Amino acid sequence: MKSILIGSVHSSEIVLREMIKLGFPLEMVFSLDDQYSENVSGYVPLHEIAEAYGIPFKKFKKIGSEDNIQLIKEIAPDYIFVIGLSQLINKEIINSAKIGVVGFHPTPLPKFRGRAAMVWQVLLGVRETKCSLFMIDEGIDSGDILGQEEYVIEDTDYAVDVSRKLGEALSRLIPKVLEKIIKGNLELIKQKEEEATYLLIRRPEDGQIDWKEPVEKIQRLIRAVSKPYPGAFSLYDGVHKVIIWRADYLENRKYIGIPGQICEIHDAYMDVVGMDGIIRIWDYENIDGKWNTSIPYISIHKVATSNKYKKQSFAKKMMSYIENFAKRKRMDLRIDTHKDNKKMRNFIISCGYKYTGEVVLQGELERLAYDKNVL
Repeated sequence: MKSILIGSVHSSEIVLREMIKLGFPLEMVFSLDDQYSENVSGYVPLHEIAEAYGIPFKKFKKIGSEDNIQLIKEIAPDYIFVIGLSQLINKEIINSAKIGVVGFHPTPLPKFRGRAAMVWQVLLGVRETKCSLFMIDEGIDSGDILGQEEYVIEDTDYAVDVSRKLGEALSRLIPKVLEKIIKGNLELIKQKEEEATYLLIRRPEDGQIDWKEPVEKIQRLIRAVSKPYPGAFSLYDGVHKVIIWRADYLENRKYIGIPGQICEIHDAYMDVVGMDGIIRIWDYENIDGKWNTSIPYISIHKVATSNKYKKQSFAKKMMSYIENFAKRKRMDLRIDTHKDNKKMRNFIISCGYKYTGEVVLQGELERLAYDKNVL
């Protein structure tokens, strides 16, 4: 038996490592090339793992290119595993697998077929759910099911929490399916078309908050599109974009106001009036400008050296250490400073950061924001 794996994110890594652990016959790993990973949230360079274990690999930009299709046909795999890839798999690739192409979806198929499934489940208030491994066909997540695994989305979970739970569910599911393939007793379950529902595509602009919605629904939106996604946002004075990363909702016993009005500002949080309660915002940013990069990032806030160690290049060494760490994690860097701190501004620029605009962090004074792509 021969197989190949195609992927680009953490779920792809989970499957690859389980294949290695079980000694599953893997002929080649197709890994999204680093230079085309900027807009892929949670990108993982599978080729580095494959190389470490002596598994042949090929980096790609578009999996459906002629050279990739030709190579897949030459391998003539029994199974093709397409895990964590946002690109469409064309008919030629599907037909290249002697037995079939295995895909992964974060929902209990046939329910919630389609795009942005993890985000939609949080928005809809889904609690008990399942992820699915299934056979990819020419439809939208409509192929036969190989197995499903339960996981729970709590009403306190943000996108990173749901992603972690989804990964844990896949880690439990994939060895069961791989072992059945090895033993030759894999069972395929037809999806019930009459139970199918479809999720439509979401765009960054869909994250704009409507303060006339119930506060529970607003908080779901904030949790659903939090990091590593673009974030829920509102326009202050109709111009300044405020991105809200973390918030709770509570009963309003005190304030009468227009939905969206700020009613209290504290050091740790800010309260905003809603239709049926208060949104308590714990983490937000207001930026007039645009970040130069959009992949996951590390924030650097307030860099300083004590007098004892000044003029010994410790600040440069510290920044170099952080950059090397970011490279290993395949993340970008963001840093801010007070607009009147000319010395720090010059230091940031000397370290290769680019100015992006003004930013307000958790009620502080306006600061200047910079970012740097270290990949």
